[in-house]
Amino acid sequence: MNWDDTGFLISKIRYNENSIISEFYTKNHGKISGIVFGGTSKKIKNYLQIGNQLYLNYNSKSENKLGYFKLEIQKVYSPIYFENSQKLSCIISTMNLVRLLTADSQSNIEIFNLIEKFYLILLRDEWLKDYILWELELLKTIGFDLDLDKLATKELLNDDIVYVVKSNSEKKIIPNFLIDKKIVVNDLKTLLKGLKLVSDFLEKTILKPNNLNYPISRTQFINSLK
Repeated sequence: MNWDDTGFLISKIRYNENSIISEFYTKNHGKISGIVFGGTSKKIKNYLQIGNQLYLNYNSKSENKLGYFKLEIQKVYSPIYFENSQKLSCIISTMNLVRLLTADSQSNIEIFNLIEKFYLILLRDEWLKDYILWELELLKTIGFDLDLDKLATKELLNDDIVYVVKSNSEKKIIPNFLIDKKIVVNDLKTLLKGLKLVSDFLEKTILKPNNLNYPISRTQFINSLK
């Protein structure tokens, strides 16, 4: 089996002294793992940074055997943010999230396009708000739609409009920007509440039912924001 594609590096582990096993989310083949011979060398290691986009040539003797990659750098992303701990942590967390939420060898062009959109979001002034909305879009794409627009109702609280979700006699106020996406949000506490809501949904609906641990990279990302 031999093919060419483009993909984002979502994980890597050492295979032996000179090689690594890398995992990419590709445009036409979905999530694919393979060996990169010489992947620990200084030349290759420099562009095998989580989140970077590379041209890939994949070879494998069969679909059931781990193949190997020949690589060429296409777009560098991670090194751009080496001095921005928040956005760098966001990249690492996001790539890990894509890895956790996708199945092997199942192509989904919507997810690939969402990863491209993610990097455009990092360029925006309101990047964090838009990133939280991006996570909801990713979850919807893989079949886990939180659907807050239908669940939430408007209420007045101290003369302010708030959005409330009711379940099992419990009433929870959710950040307005999750419903009214045009709202400008400058308050970090509000953004963190939105991120926590998505995190809780992720853990309750996907991670725990599948016996998956809460990602350390996500905790590190959230801590970098505080």
